[in-house]
Amino acid sequence: MTDVLETPAATLDAVTACATAAKRAAPSLANAGDEAVDGALAEMAARLSKARKAVLRANEEDVHNAKEVGMSKGLLDRLTITEERLESMAEQLRLLAAAPHPERARYIRDLPDGLKLIEKSRPVGVIGANYEARPNVTVDVASQLIKSRNAGVLRTGSAALRSATVLIEQVVAPGLSDMDIDADVIQLVPSADRQAAAALVQLAHLVPLVILRGSGDSTRELGRIAAQHGVRTLAHADGGGVLYVDKEADLGKAHELINVSLDRLGVCNRLNLLLIHRDRYESMLDGLLDTLNERGIRPSLPPHEHALGYEWALDAEREATVTISPVDSPAQAARLANEETSGLAAAIVTEDRDTAEEFMTAYTGTGVFWNASTRLLDGFKLLGVPETGINIDKLPGPRGPVTYTDLCLRQYAVIPS
Repeated sequence: MTDVLETPAATLDAVTACATAAKRAAPSLANAGDEAVDGALAEMAARLSKARKAVLRANEEDVHNAKEVGMSKGLLDRLTITEERLESMAEQLRLLAAAPHPERARYIRDLPDGLKLIEKSRPVGVIGANYEARPNVTVDVASQLIKSRNAGVLRTGSAALRSATVLIEQVVAPGLSDMDIDADVIQLVPSADRQAAAALVQLAHLVPLVILRGSGDSTRELGRIAAQHGVRTLAHADGGGVLYVDKEADLGKAHELINVSLDRLGVCNRLNLLLIHRDRYESMLDGLLDTLNERGIRPSLPPHEHALGYEWALDAEREATVTISPVDSPAQAARLANEETSGLAAAIVTEDRDTAEEFMTAYTGTGVFWNASTRLLDGFKLLGVPETGINIDKLPGPRGPVTYTDLCLRQYAVIPS
């Protein structure tokens, strides 16, 4: 990843201009009333339907160009907007518009000398977001920023730029303007230059926080660059769901969860590592292999020539793969999930409550599931609102799906009683 000093002047100027415009417009959103904010989101939902043809046409061009350069099936799936996905985007906007706003101020306690302590919630100001071939994230992130009253600078890769531009110009911006909120509060970097991402995470005086959506080394590198320049990040760099099939598992449920967990291969919370109790391994393996084969998934069986938690979704050549391994106990399964994977999500299939509790207590990752799929680790599916990303940091603060309620700063105010 290139340092900002080596970034082409035109790219740096484009990102800085977007950040400057967003910061200038930020008070318009920060001071907007709840009705105006929710009205803007509702208008965006309505405009998604009105702009359907333009959005789908732009997306078809993006997908066509991506196929021309050999984009993998998983990434193509992320890039594609269908009629069904478009309606889902609109529904998420409607739900977000109806969601309650967090308290802006709450009483904490009385202090000596006739004073009292109030905790206030304030917007960050301007928040950046970097994501690649996911045009729907344009609306997801923009809507979360609007609901939390933060201005934003969005940067996407060249593959999704055409779709994202239409979504900003025909959905987000007019929705804001309809409610007399300055449309400049949400900016989309117009440059397809990959170095725009590096520029975005180095403008601490304009964009103090950047959401990094994506996977792999490039996202981790952006996080390192941001740290060097005093920019905080909410990063989602790695994923890979784990499913442990216990000796007390219902075999039908196991097959069902495997199927459900592999409905999309290019997402972070798909099934990546399948662990089977050794007592059931031999008897279950053939049937499980048949289930994978029906999905077009190849198994990676012991002995493995790769790390046990290798994330197949990031491997364009072999993304249709699941790693399989026997384990001796739920404790070993949880340990492997903790130590060999990113810690995104793990699930157990068992009919034994004590075993489930043992596994769920031992697993320290972001989401843990009993007889349920790791695909549920998603802001909309879990919390009923879109997400800006899934944070897997082992630090205090927002962890798991990050939504509008997390995008704020705490301020203490002491006032007379």
